[in-house]
Amino acid sequence: MEEGRSSPKRQWDTCREVPIIEDEHTPWKLIKLLKLISLCVVALFVFGFALCSKTSFLLLITLSHEGTKTLPAEQKPLALLCIGCSLIASSVLLLLKSLWKACYKSSKLPNKKTVALVLFFDFLVSLGAAVLTIVAMPHLDIVTNVTILNGVGVLSALLQVVAQCTAKERNRFLTPSITAFILIVLGYILFIVLYIMKDPNDTKVALWVGLAVGGSFLVSFNWWENYFRLISENSSSVALKNLCKDMTKCRNMLHILSSLLRITVTACVLGAYVPLSKMDWNIVTSIPSRETRIIAIIIGVQLISSALCHWFAVAACKMHALRRCFILPLYLASLAVMALLIIPVIVYYQDYRINLNGTENVNFTGYCTEVVYARNQSLNGSVFPQLVLDVTHTLCFLDMSKITDIGLLSGSAVAWWLGLVMATLHLWHLSLYRIQRTQDLFIRRLYEGGFLEQSLLLNTRFDIQMTDTRKQFRPLDPVKVFLCATMWHETYDEMMKIIISIFRLDRYRPKKDSETSDVTFEAHIYFDDAFKDVPGSQGRHVNEYAEMLVEIIKEVYSIFVNMETSLFTKEQQIPDQTLVRTPYGGRVVVTMPHGNSMMVHFKDKQLIRHKKRWSQVMYLYYLLGWKVATKYFQKWQSGGDEDELKKAFQKEKHNTYLLALDGDTDFQPAAVMLLIDRLKLYPLVGAACGRIHPTGSGPMVWYQKFEYAIGHWLHKTAEHVFGCVLCSPGCFSLFRAAALMDDNVMKRYTIKASKASHYIQYDQGEDRWLCTLLLKQGWRVEYNAASDAYTNAPEEFKEFYNQRRRWGPSTMANVVDLLGSTTLISNRNPSMSRLYMLYQLFSLASSILTPSTVILMIAGSLNMLLDIHPNGAMVMAVIPPAIFLGVSFKIKSDTQILIAAVMSVLYAFLMMIAALTIIGNMVQDKTILTPSSLFLITLSTFYLFTALLHPQEVGLVCFGLLYILCIPSAYLLLAIYSMVNMNNVSWGTRETAPAAGAAKPAAVTPNTPAQQGKSAFAQLFSWAKCCRLNHRGSAEEIRVSQQRLTVEVAEPEPQPQNSIVEDVVQEERRQEDPALTCPNQCWVTQLQSLSDDMRLQEDTLDQMTKDEEQFFRELTAKYLEPLPENKKKQKEMSDNLKDLRNKITFVYFICNAFWLIATFTLQLLSNTVSIKVPKVDIDLQFTGEYLFIEPLGFMFILTFLLLVVIQFFAMLYHRVYTLIHFVAFMGTESMSEKQKQNVQQVEDNVLDDSDDFTFPTLLNRNHNLGTLV
Repeated sequence: MEEGRSSPKRQWDTCREVPIIEDEHTPWKLIKLLKLISLCVVALFVFGFALCSKTSFLLLITLSHEGTKTLPAEQKPLALLCIGCSLIASSVLLLLKSLWKACYKSSKLPNKKTVALVLFFDFLVSLGAAVLTIVAMPHLDIVTNVTILNGVGVLSALLQVVAQCTAKERNRFLTPSITAFILIVLGYILFIVLYIMKDPNDTKVALWVGLAVGGSFLVSFNWWENYFRLISENSSSVALKNLCKDMTKCRNMLHILSSLLRITVTACVLGAYVPLSKMDWNIVTSIPSRETRIIAIIIGVQLISSALCHWFAVAACKMHALRRCFILPLYLASLAVMALLIIPVIVYYQDYRINLNGTENVNFTGYCTEVVYARNQSLNGSVFPQLVLDVTHTLCFLDMSKITDIGLLSGSAVAWWLGLVMATLHLWHLSLYRIQRTQDLFIRRLYEGGFLEQSLLLNTRFDIQMTDTRKQFRPLDPVKVFLCATMWHETYDEMMKIIISIFRLDRYRPKKDSETSDVTFEAHIYFDDAFKDVPGSQGRHVNEYAEMLVEIIKEVYSIFVNMETSLFTKEQQIPDQTLVRTPYGGRVVVTMPHGNSMMVHFKDKQLIRHKKRWSQVMYLYYLLGWKVATKYFQKWQSGGDEDELKKAFQKEKHNTYLLALDGDTDFQPAAVMLLIDRLKLYPLVGAACGRIHPTGSGPMVWYQKFEYAIGHWLHKTAEHVFGCVLCSPGCFSLFRAAALMDDNVMKRYTIKASKASHYIQYDQGEDRWLCTLLLKQGWRVEYNAASDAYTNAPEEFKEFYNQRRRWGPSTMANVVDLLGSTTLISNRNPSMSRLYMLYQLFSLASSILTPSTVILMIAGSLNMLLDIHPNGAMVMAVIPPAIFLGVSFKIKSDTQILIAAVMSVLYAFLMMIAALTIIGNMVQDKTILTPSSLFLITLSTFYLFTALLHPQEVGLVCFGLLYILCIPSAYLLLAIYSMVNMNNVSWGTRETAPAAGAAKPAAVTPNTPAQQGKSAFAQLFSWAKCCRLNHRGSAEEIRVSQQRLTVEVAEPEPQPQNSIVEDVVQEERRQEDPALTCPNQCWVTQLQSLSDDMRLQEDTLDQMTKDEEQFFRELTAKYLEPLPENKKKQKEMSDNLKDLRNKITFVYFICNAFWLIATFTLQLLSNTVSIKVPKVDIDLQFTGEYLFIEPLGFMFILTFLLLVVIQFFAMLYHRVYTLIHFVAFMGTESMSEKQKQNVQQVEDNVLDDSDDFTFPTLLNRNHNLGTLV
């Protein structure tokens, strides 16, 4: 049979119509270039800030050295105080961060033994750091000070040896660790010999040397946790394991205690050393301005550069540029500091010798005697020569003419530096997750300001690398993703988009039975109201939309299965697929070319409840309740261990995700993987959404493109940064099963609307309500700006208004619900503080007062254009919307939309004239310092700069002008329309959209009694035919027979997609049976007759599907039984919706009226109650005129500007972390072949990042290792 179907291609018909498969939206060359630029910038910043931090810290130590002249001897306490500030700065930051977490998040108290152990080591470290930097290093030379900080890795090298020796297998970095320990110890020996041999009888020198060695050894205890973790894992001691677990769980409280201890110990050492050294603290309050300026600049550079270097170093690790942007810059920083400090000394010395013109042969000792020691303190002139001579002063005790001194000094420096390199050699082979949490990457929080690069390198996680093969980095648990799309009346192009997207994902992550993939997919499409009655047929048929979907699946399958075939080879035929009869209608099961499955669920509204929310309830209980939960209860009933089953159940819920899709969503596999990353690494994230791009053509779509951009650029980023995203749109969002199956989420989502407010909150914005339920349970909802998805937007004015008529009230209802539960949410959800809820409260108040604000803006335009009094302009601005509001209660919605469209055009002309007038006035008056000018310039500059930070979308700025012109329509007229029509709870879109290419139904004429009898007789015999008969004839023959035998019947108009309550319920139109019967007796034979290219075989029920059938019957009976038609209740609910509409509309517009009246009153009293601002020209010269601004509006504008500034900084923060994530993704996830071709030209000229070597490409992917680098 298969051989007969595998016919060769028609030689004359080789041309194809292939839709867009590859990602045509993403500019891969630009993104690759952006990645390279980002990595270079990060590497330079890490190197530069490390250099500044180390140099400034050593300069502070040099200024506190005896004999230096830049800072007089009596002023040395100031330099020592700044050294202490550098040591405790990171502890202060960590203390503040930990206190904030303790206040807003849960922090567990540690065990007393854990506290004692941690505080003991922190006491040693803080004592050693203070003694080394405050007491000992000011008495050492600059070369030793630069390199002795590398010696703090001595204990780390020793603990590396111990940790690797306790491992059961041999490892590859044991030799480098031993070598590192030997080199560091050798450096100490050479250092001791160098200083002691100069004057063996000098006890002070011996004391400083001893303190330096002891202090650096105590500092090396700082990273004991890095190796204690591995030692406890390989140890059989239960106490060690429990201690390690307690430290991990109670890390926040331990940070608070250890930070306080470090600050205290450093202050005590500093406070005791100054009096003991016969210095006076009182001098700190009377330092001259010149010295204060010098010290302030140095300590400022040190503190800021240390913090920035730490941040960029963490960013480099998260961008998977560990080698080029983290390890190498930090290695080179010590060498660069040495060069930066020593080269000027050599240059000044050589210049001095040259200036002598050979008259004297002066060595370095003579140079020190005649120049360095003999100089006087300079109160004027440049500071740099004085600093160079101060650095030279620290080296004057050496005799540079002796090779012994030079050899010992350079030998100790080289030994320490090489020891640090060998101790951190394992970092070159460190494996990272794509999104690596900072607490998992670095053992201790933050950094050590005194020895920045050493703390960053030694604080990075140490993993034991095996000798035979590279240590298998523990992959993250594999995840299962269910793609769940809901459909109803989508067009051909819309269906084609989502089917192609699903097949793309199948090609991107093929299913292999013999291997375990890090991510597995299963697609489900839930088709609402898919069946219709066909006279003369035994069973119901699927409608033309369902037929079109099956045809599209066949077309896309053929494209993907033959994508790689050459021109002269046979076409690969589509395998047989499966049809299954179900209690809710029917199902088509498709096994895609690469093994993943896709199920199309055709719902019959006579058998199961239809509309979008109930389709979501259906797949929630089917995929999570039946497929995930049921098997564990069955295993428990079979005698399985309850604890083990509970752990396995929780783990599967945590690693099962649902990707909610609309029937027209277009997305790339990379967008899904970016969302999966967020849920993989952050266990409290219950949902994550991507960047939604509206598609289509026409002015309405252009407006929405800019509106969506502003919403995502500013609003969603602010919600993500400061709290949680309040709405994860149902067109492209990833949900965690554990969050959906939590208490008060999935169960509550099944509630039927029984009150008028339920229709507004539950059915009008089901995705926002679902997020509200998640937030109340403590789950975090996030936004990923790099995850792009495309969906069709309304192209008609009416469709747009009806869509926003649904969204506006439901948004307000859910936000009010959240604000009413502020105490509960702030206590239960760690991401949503009371301050964030206050931000949402102000946002809600701003949205409520938006209509009156727009009216004031229109009044300002009329005032400027007509030169009338502001109050007269306000009255003129209020009249049109007030009339529109009044008549909207009496006229139909279509008429309201027509009036709104006309008014929108008029308002757009008014806005354009006002904008041109403002620009003209700026030119005429030669000033921009007027409220209107400042507002226009600020708004334009703000949007332009925001767009520039989104280079891929910068072209959307062109639609910003249209957005501004449409402000009155979108924020005034639409608000009126939404409030007045709140009682209309129909879906508003796609309600009468015909199928693409479907013929108009013929008119139906009533049958005569003879025809009715003939029809009944024919139908009597038609019931005897088996509706499961397979039609094996060709598709052309079947179509011919249909044309001959079927009688076209007019279809009833499609019903709205959501719950609708009308005053009068129309009765269904009755249709008479045709005289002849239909050849396809049910939907099974109907779909089987569509095409021979993809044969659909009906599946027989086995025991598994019988259990599943019973599940669907129980689910339907409990939650999804079709709602009975009750005219009385519908009439009551219609009245209740009108009453709710009237109450909310009254409150909504009375608030706007109060705002307008307050503004009107203040304008009347403008002479006594106003803010007088002097008017200046373009040269900032006073013109003699004043601007009078009423205080209420001024405060509102000021608060609005504050809100915009907050959103702007949140956007900056979010952009940076989006860039980090996307760069890491590009380095760890392979691209499609076309994307590789697009970036190949860039890659040929640039060295590839070798940090990615442990990550195979898609073709060589090892699915057992998961997603890691």
